[in-house]
Parts: sequence; C-alpha cells; structure tokens
Amino acid sequence: MRIDVVSIFPEYLAPLELSLIGKARQDGLLELNVLDLRDFTTDRHRTVDDTPYGGGAGMVMKPEPWAQALTSVAGPGAGAEKPVLIVPSPAGERFTQATAHELAGEDRLVFACGRYEGIDERVLEWAAEHFTVRPMSLGDYVLNGGEVAVLAMVEAIGRLLPGVVGNPESLVEESHSDGLLEYPVYTKPSSWRDRNVPAVLLSGNHGKIAQWRRHEQYRRTAERRPDLLEGFDAGALPRADRTAFADLGYDVVDGRLARRPADGGEPA
Repeated sequence: MRIDVVSIFPEYLAPLELSLIGKARQDGLLELNVLDLRDFTTDRHRTVDDTPYGGGAGMVMKPEPWAQALTSVAGPGAGAEKPVLIVPSPAGERFTQATAHELAGEDRLVFACGRYEGIDERVLEWAAEHFTVRPMSLGDYVLNGGEVAVLAMVEAIGRLLPGVVGNPESLVEESHSDGLLEYPVYTKPSSWRDRNVPAVLLSGNHGKIAQWRRHEQYRRTAERRPDLLEGFDAGALPRADRTAFADLGYDVVDGRLARRPADGGEPA
C-alpha cells in the first residue's frame, strides 16, 4: 500500500517512523510519503490561507496549493483506479474499525490535513474528478488540524496490512473486531496487591475460558458502549449467552437485544 499525506506541519507525522508502522515502512510493506503543502505555493511568503468569503472568524485554506499538491500524488490519470482521498473533518463520516478494514484493502490512500477553518470546499469538488473523496471524522469533537486524526487512521489501517502485526490472531480478538469491546486481559503474577486473576483463567478449561471472555465482552460493552448492542445479532445465541445478557438487563426480541426497562415493563 502507498499512503501520501499532505500537511503544513510534516514534522507532525514523524511518529509514523516508529513502532510497527515504522517497521512496516522499513520492511517495504507500506510506502508512506509526507508532503509539505507550502512547497506548492507560489508567493515568497508561502501563503496557504486567506479570509473567508461572507465574513466570519478564522482563515480558510486556499484552493490552488491544494490542487497542485494533490495533482502531484493523483497517479497516472485516465484509466487508472482513483486513489482514495481522505479529508479529516468533524463533518465527515465516522471512522470505525470496519472502515479501517475497508481502507486496508486499497492500494493508494491520500490524506489531506486541513487547518484553520478548513479547506476551500471547491477543492473537494475538483478532487472528485481525480480521487474517491471521503471526508472522515474520528468522533464528535474538533481538533486544531487533521494531523492527529491521520496518525490515528494510518495506524489503524496500517496494522491490518498482511505482515505488519506479528501474530494475526491478535487482530481478531480485540475491541470492535466483532462489534463488541474486548474482554479484560491479565498476566503474571496471578496475585498482585491483593488482587487476583479470575480463577477461570487459571483453570486450563479452554471452553470455560472462551465462555468467560465472551460474557465479559457482553458485560463491558453493556456498561461502556451500550450503543454497540443496538445492532447486535442475538438470534443464534446459545442459552448461556442469553442468560448472561438477561443478567445485564437485556432480553432477546425478534433476534435482537432489547434493554429491559428499570420499571420492569416491556423491553424497549
């Protein structure tokens, strides 16, 4: 996979030279290029922003430097598959683990790190002729620029590439891989500061361990991210799993989980 990142702060992306992503670059599993947007300006001040039409606070990133920068990484042109252009934005679609898996299957990704009040909207309209444009958000909050989001997305995508993570099984048993949060994990010693590892994990009974972990996923998800359970397919759950959900206040109705009201009425 090839990834190009355009930013006015290319040094912000230096952490991508570290850890597994850095090793993937060294091993040739991932080609990652960082471009300075200011290299595509034409004035001596290397200006990348100007005041917004219609008034208002802040500055808007100028279109021409972006057009020049994106043209330089767009690819061979007609007949070739368009690279995916990801524009971090609080107004974009939500980036999820499923999105990371989808994007890990692409050959070319380009990230456009906006700053200030954002990039002139015409850039996205123009870019649609050369890229598959996808504004994307990490969550319902605002950052100073797109670089932090790009660091997170590149790591989430890059670690899914074949060969990047040493043990592929670790990609399966983690939060959001199956729509649920990950179960708690423990290591030696078995007793630490008067806190003991759950006995089932020391039992050697792999069936019971698997069931405990699954039920802990249910408990943790219900407590921390109950929204993830709204679309959970519970139609084929075994009796023990239905009981685990019942203990958490959920019933299975028409194959879906329904939260039992606190007053004991019908499930919502």
